[in-house]
Amino acid sequence: MKISLVLATLGRDRELVDFLKSLQGQTYQDFELIIIDQNKDGKIDAIVEPFKSCFPVNHIKVNFAGNARARDYGIGFAKGGIIAFPDDDCAYDSDVLKNVVSEFESRKDLAILVAGSYDFASDRFSIGVNSPKARYFSRFHMMGVEFTQFFNMNRIDRRQFYMDHDFGIGSKYSGGEGFELLYRLLRSGCTAFYTPDIRIYHADKDHYKLGTSRMLMYSTGVGAYMRKFANQLDVFILYYIVRKMFVAPAIKMLLALVLLNPKKLAYSFYNLVGVWRGFLAYQSPEREPRNSF
Repeated sequence: MKISLVLATLGRDRELVDFLKSLQGQTYQDFELIIIDQNKDGKIDAIVEPFKSCFPVNHIKVNFAGNARARDYGIGFAKGGIIAFPDDDCAYDSDVLKNVVSEFESRKDLAILVAGSYDFASDRFSIGVNSPKARYFSRFHMMGVEFTQFFNMNRIDRRQFYMDHDFGIGSKYSGGEGFELLYRLLRSGCTAFYTPDIRIYHADKDHYKLGTSRMLMYSTGVGAYMRKFANQLDVFILYYIVRKMFVAPAIKMLLALVLLNPKKLAYSFYNLVGVWRGFLAYQSPEREPRNSF
């Protein structure tokens, strides 16, 4: 089964080389890479060119910004039965694609497969929601993050498979695009499975270490996607509203006070502020984007 990897990129070069090299070393070769290039200076042209002789690459230059919009645009070019959205600063273990296909073949009802995200050259988990145990999951405990998710298009309602342009870097609400898509698909009845045995590498970008401004930016997307589904009268989203807007922040801030950790207190506070800011600011678009430009 062919796998389509839709990669949106802007501003990165060295990290992109690492990802391309990891594709070159894949033990499973029936895949295509669709690069949605938002750079205006030809920054990655010379980087991409040598790899076109190694595997199929569709290098598409666009004149718009926005990570979700770029990925959504790339879906329209995908020819594979499996679609994924790798980051331009991640890397695949050599058996990632082979193991992805194997999981979908062995689990006949599986629509969404989520891999583990690991820090480079480490067994430590990095960005996203990870667990040492493999498990099926629902919208009450969503796993992974967007660059670790693989979608079997033969088992998904294609009308539900699109990225909301309002979410993600370069959009109205910075962040939340992966969880917005995942929640929507799980709500539609898709079966999802997480396994840490499939390893995707990504630097540990802990917002606690990188600063409160980054946390504030990304958490607005979380609040906004919760408001989106609340506006649709989705009663199940109340679980996340209670958890992320009240319970979890209160516990984290209380723990930071007990431990006398002002940096963690600030991190938790700005997380809460960002979530509330996104929740209160969100306005439903007139219509949902569906890969049309």
